[in-house]
Amino acid sequence: MDNQNGRISIALLPFLAHGHISPFFELAKQLAKRNCNVFLCSTPINLSSIKDKDSSASIKLVELHLPSSPDLPPHYHTTNGLPSHLMLPLRNAFETAGPTFSEILKTLNPDLLIYDFNPSWAPEIASSHNIPAVYFLTTAAASSSIGLHAFKNPGEKYPFPDFYDNSNITPEPPSADNMKLLHDFIACFERSCDIILIKSFRELEGKYIDLLSTLSDKTLVPVGPLVQDPMGHNEDPKTEQIINWLDKRAESTVVFVCFGSEYFLSNEELEEVAIGLEISTVNFIWAVRLIEGEKKGILPEGFVQRVGDRGLVVEGWAPQARILGHSSTGGFVSHCGWSSIAESMKFGVPVIAMARHLDQPLNGKLAAEVGVGMEVVRDENGKYKREGIAEVIRKVVVEKSGEVIRRKARELSEKMKEKGEQEIDRALEELVQICKKKKDEQ
Repeated sequence: MDNQNGRISIALLPFLAHGHISPFFELAKQLAKRNCNVFLCSTPINLSSIKDKDSSASIKLVELHLPSSPDLPPHYHTTNGLPSHLMLPLRNAFETAGPTFSEILKTLNPDLLIYDFNPSWAPEIASSHNIPAVYFLTTAAASSSIGLHAFKNPGEKYPFPDFYDNSNITPEPPSADNMKLLHDFIACFERSCDIILIKSFRELEGKYIDLLSTLSDKTLVPVGPLVQDPMGHNEDPKTEQIINWLDKRAESTVVFVCFGSEYFLSNEELEEVAIGLEISTVNFIWAVRLIEGEKKGILPEGFVQRVGDRGLVVEGWAPQARILGHSSTGGFVSHCGWSSIAESMKFGVPVIAMARHLDQPLNGKLAAEVGVGMEVVRDENGKYKREGIAEVIRKVVVEKSGEVIRRKARELSEKMKEKGEQEIDRALEELVQICKKKKDEQ
């Protein structure tokens, strides 16, 4: 800590997924804006994706090199576009990087480490260097509280059964891999120094934040949605094309369709989404991720021609914050990753929930519970069908029955704007106190 001006230096270590890198980077920018020296540490491939976005001299990007192998070369040291069979090898490689990160911490000598759910060794290594460590939870309090409640109170009913009813659930013994993940998850809470930062806001899930605080016996400090500024300085041709297309549409008449940076739809799922969009008759932008080598014959034959100028299909990445922040966007067909939910709420765009896996179904249910989204119902075989997709899109974006959802989404966005950056200011106060306390103990 700089004794003259109280400036603290903070190292941040996120997991290797875009849904984690992005909120850590946004947190880094907010801390740097408040006179902190910030070190963001990740693999070179992840850092390369944010180098152009870093405009603050107070953020230093620090490369963490993982062991490479023929099956896991450096360009696969990220979950973005990673084949599913390499996910476990990537996690294992990250777990072996502890000694390398220890040397990085020794060199940087920050006042504080902010760490993620994975890797499990981060707070222990920080402690070995006499550096306090704080956990930053990038998932919702609602979904996180379910797992922690089950661990702390086995067999007891979850306090909010309308959201999650475990009264008729007989848990199966977890596999060895899942047991390790569970213990790592619990350890993240236990090893955090005094507080836990969480990417959330009380207006959306206040009661779940309070529950998680009670279960963890730590003060949970929300830092807000941490959504990137949608106004980029340098617009690439793809972004320019998308914004020009949106500029020609009426207010709140376009639905944005995106299923995240890690999930590839099957051909069957692609067809159901495509035909659902077609029969909805609603304007749309669809960010489609295609597996390399399988780019032909995936979308239904004639689909692009039939929808014509009503739809814009974008291959790969799309500027999500720019699209959601545009006045023409009136709905978001989403996989319900927590960062996507937060962005949608920030810009007042209702969610059409088509959750995939992990915590996503709970995130979609949370959006519906607070009245800012609607879930697409799966059929008896657990699949999303075109008719159901079209029906919910029309209800949320066009029909009178969706006006309440549209209004609540706008109201929640306004509340968040009124609150401004109060959460970040309070979080920094807490972090400074932790650093001062540690210094006084030395």
